[in-house]
Amino acid sequence: MNINERIDLMVRLGEYFLIKDEALESVKEKAHDKNPWFSIDFINLALNNISKNFLQKDLLDAWAGACTFNNTPSTQKNIGIVMAGNIPMVGFHDLLCVFISGHKAIIKPSSKDEVLIKHIAEKLIEWNGETKNYIGFSERLKNCDAYIATGSNNSSRYFEYYFSKYPSIIRPTRTSVAVLTGAETTTELDLLAGDMQLYYGMGCRNVTKLYVPEGYAFIDLLDALRKYNHFADFHKYRNNYDYQLALLIMNRKFYMTNDSIILTENESVFAPVSQVNYSFYNEPKTLQESLQQNTDIQCIVGKGFTPFGKSQSPSLTDYADGIDTMQFLQSLA
Repeated sequence: MNINERIDLMVRLGEYFLIKDEALESVKEKAHDKNPWFSIDFINLALNNISKNFLQKDLLDAWAGACTFNNTPSTQKNIGIVMAGNIPMVGFHDLLCVFISGHKAIIKPSSKDEVLIKHIAEKLIEWNGETKNYIGFSERLKNCDAYIATGSNNSSRYFEYYFSKYPSIIRPTRTSVAVLTGAETTTELDLLAGDMQLYYGMGCRNVTKLYVPEGYAFIDLLDALRKYNHFADFHKYRNNYDYQLALLIMNRKFYMTNDSIILTENESVFAPVSQVNYSFYNEPKTLQESLQQNTDIQCIVGKGFTPFGKSQSPSLTDYADGIDTMQFLQSLA
């Protein structure tokens, strides 16, 4: 397949994500059954965002056109991809990059998110049999030419050891933060609530830490977060909430809650499911400089940063960890 054929195939995939196809609906149910954290609503959200932000022909043409790779690489490389599974289809962008670049993706999917990604590969091969020369799966990624691996901080150390002899992108755990001024509108707080709670707050682009000015009033934000109170009906989320609340009570820590999410003062940018930390700040410029130097932060939400409501809607060029995946793939030639 040439670059135009690969782009057209991905455009067709984007259209497929938006239709009510019986096979796709069945796969969504299977994915949810295997991983209850993947609600049907969140699966639909992920597929809709991928279709809208990644798989539009004009976007793909412009993205591919800005890259300096040949129509087809002179030597096709096997790119091992270790995918994460914290939110639905989180590894799709890596697959898309490898596919559009003309190399072959050898995927080790997360056990938490293998149903959706394998179905997509099957559909692409069904539409164009040559796709099997561009996408494959393996539980043991051996003898690849390069690797892209995403995981926890602990697993990343293993990736760095095992893949040290090969060109690689290794991504450890990251999270996102928001900087508030206290002048946010009701609409902006409503959008921020989504940045915090979509996918149960489990994505690296979910806001798990708030930076607020001294004297900030949290009532309006807690009210905005009430639209996610139904999370408390999901037993896995509720177990996390009850556990974190018990810890704060036993340790006599101050907290605020609307009965579905906990806000507590804590310096860490990382927070467990159902909890979001906050800190007060005085100097906006100093805060901005420190956040931009913090390698644990994937995304900063707020005025002058990523707009409210957009943290979970990255574009094609919002590369994870700020590492240009396409540039990496081009360098392999």
